Amino acid sequence: MADIEFRPTTSDYVFTFGGVAPVRKVEPGDVLRLWSEDAFGGVLQRATDRPTELLDTRYLNPQTGPFYVEGAEPGDTLVLHIVDLTPARDWAASTTIPFFGGLTSTDRTRMLQEPLPELTWIYQVDRTRNVALFEAQRPVAGREPFSVELPLEPMLGTVGVAPPLREVRTSLTPDNFGGNMDTPEMRAGVTVYLPVNVPGALFSIGDGHYRQGEGESCGTAIEGAMDSTLIVELIKGRAPAWPRLENDEFIMTVGSSRPLEDAWRIGQVEMVHWLGELHGIDHLDAYQLLTQISLTPIANVVDANYSAVTKVRKSLLPEVPAYDAIHRDLRARAAGVR
Repeated sequence: MADIEFRPTTSDYVFTFGGVAPVRKVEPGDVLRLWSEDAFGGVLQRATDRPTELLDTRYLNPQTGPFYVEGAEPGDTLVLHIVDLTPARDWAASTTIPFFGGLTSTDRTRMLQEPLPELTWIYQVDRTRNVALFEAQRPVAGREPFSVELPLEPMLGTVGVAPPLREVRTSLTPDNFGGNMDTPEMRAGVTVYLPVNVPGALFSIGDGHYRQGEGESCGTAIEGAMDSTLIVELIKGRAPAWPRLENDEFIMTVGSSRPLEDAWRIGQVEMVHWLGELHGIDHLDAYQLLTQISLTPIANVVDANYSAVTKVRKSLLPEVPAYDAIHRDLRARAAGVR
């Protein structure tokens, strides 16, 4: 088991899941200490910066990776435990972008509506106090300037593997391979289970958010560079059909599709299957049980596919550890990694 630090250069970044060679090989059990650039490539730095003038949409969501996991074969389960996420800068950016976001006309929801004004918010980050400063950009006449400090809740917007069937998917897209799920559940302490579709899995991460509300309404979070510490593991076989997550309190599934109800349905069906696997119950009994105990936070309603999370509180059910209690074991190991 190695302790590996990897800080990509500009030429190392990739912008797809699939279709690119790995940056290096790793072994199950390795600890990875990774740096990732923000979703804008670090380009937006001032409130006067305009996304349409400075950003090339082909180069959004730069990914750190992909990493080839020795021994990973199609049908296996890649396990990534997020030990720590630490903001790597004292500032972060967010924007409104024309015809992008959950509350405006888009390329798929066309209306006779002018684009929203193009604005950039730069958040000053106090990493010692663990807060980011929101400052209103459009002062209202007769009112005092508005600002508020928001607690940092670091998360990764993108965690994914190469898709099957030689597919190459943009790093802006979430699907059954993971990808740009943009769920606030992807934070320190969570264990992620992903299907291995190609030899080596070829996983990558990126799109650090210093915090994000559920849904990511305007399409951009508090976007910032991130230092991430992960433990890599591998389970032979038992690949889930869609991403699964586990923390100390919940087991979770993530579905991604459009429309949003289909993303919700995918996550629900995957949880029905997982409950059946864990507790040895028929899928209709699992369906009935899930109906009474599930929580369903929206991850995003802005990406190429939308993502919805299905959560089940572990304390409501008999204690049956998932995947032979690998989350518990990784949590114990993580305590000695920091």
